[in-house]
Amino acid sequence: MSLRLSRSIVGAAEAEAVRRVIEEDGYLGMGNETRRFEEELAAWLGVEPWQVITANTGTAALTLAVDSLFAHSLVPHRAGALPKILVPSLTFVASFQAIVAAGCLPVACDVLPETGTIDLRDAEKRLDGDVVAIMPVHYASNPWHLDEVYDFARRKGLRVIEDAAHAFGCRHHGKKIGSFGDLVCFSFDGIKNITSGEGGCLVAFDRECAQRAADARLLSVEGDTRSRYAGTRTWTPDIKRLGWRFHLSNIMAAVGRVQLARLKPEFIPARRALAAQYAEALDGLPHLRLLQSDPEDFIVPHILPVRVLDGRKDAFKEALAARDIPTGVHYKPNHLHTFFAAPGALPLPVCERLFDELVTLPLHPGLSREDVATVCDAAREALA
Repeated sequence: MSLRLSRSIVGAAEAEAVRRVIEEDGYLGMGNETRRFEEELAAWLGVEPWQVITANTGTAALTLAVDSLFAHSLVPHRAGALPKILVPSLTFVASFQAIVAAGCLPVACDVLPETGTIDLRDAEKRLDGDVVAIMPVHYASNPWHLDEVYDFARRKGLRVIEDAAHAFGCRHHGKKIGSFGDLVCFSFDGIKNITSGEGGCLVAFDRECAQRAADARLLSVEGDTRSRYAGTRTWTPDIKRLGWRFHLSNIMAAVGRVQLARLKPEFIPARRALAAQYAEALDGLPHLRLLQSDPEDFIVPHILPVRVLDGRKDAFKEALAARDIPTGVHYKPNHLHTFFAAPGALPLPVCERLFDELVTLPLHPGLSREDVATVCDAAREALA
């Protein structure tokens, strides 16, 4: 089982936390356990508790972030036109789905071949008067040149929504991702750097956005977060805008609290050590390239994609499968999905080239050094 591509690392402590909520608290919905999880996340990140809005998925957190800005005219845009958001096409479909769900239009951008992160020169070519935000995706946990993204946004008058689903625990030039910025979204699904079973959170640096998102996750019942955290409910609300049922339950929050406590002593060192072992063993192999990262950044890798060059991707995957080693592909570019195809748009050659090259190797804290050595031996043989 250790040689799965990825897996949840949960056990007795998480089970005990769920038992405590069920048997001692007795309330399974959103309540004190969720409040405590938000407070602990805020303490970890070094922000105020009001800034952290948990949600039932990372996709929900992204949807809330977009909605908090654009559905309510906090950012001006042309009357009758959908607000547009620049977003790299090489990302999980959740990024695009969240933008559309919140009433905006994703503008697919190309990426840098060395990192898989957004190419700002390409993004600039796609600017028009309806573009109001940019959504950098920290692909494979890499906040590549994030300062440049914020500089670009300031110069162009754009808001920034970070899709940091892969990047919980990472630092950019010494600062934790989620401790600074505009709107930052994390995922806590079953295989992320920490999990709450299913879940995610938005970190907002704008109080109005935070309040809108906190209400919107509870069907836009104004102030219902305060009521639930006080152990009461809002029985006679006045609903003034669209909302969603996106809140995080006490059960999931209880799992997340245990996972957060395990992050620094267990998960961070394990993920970083395994990634370093891969890098040492695979660097310089013919027909294979590792993705780059900034040496000033502290990466806690969620996935480990490599580029298999010279048309060898399929044969490489088949060779590893013959050794019972699973691989993945992160991701099919969104502009190649029927729903998000935009006829007449500028081409995205790097995204498509990477789609033909990227192979994800097993990575999770349940792997042993022997497991990684097995994968690397198989990779060397496949490329020989």
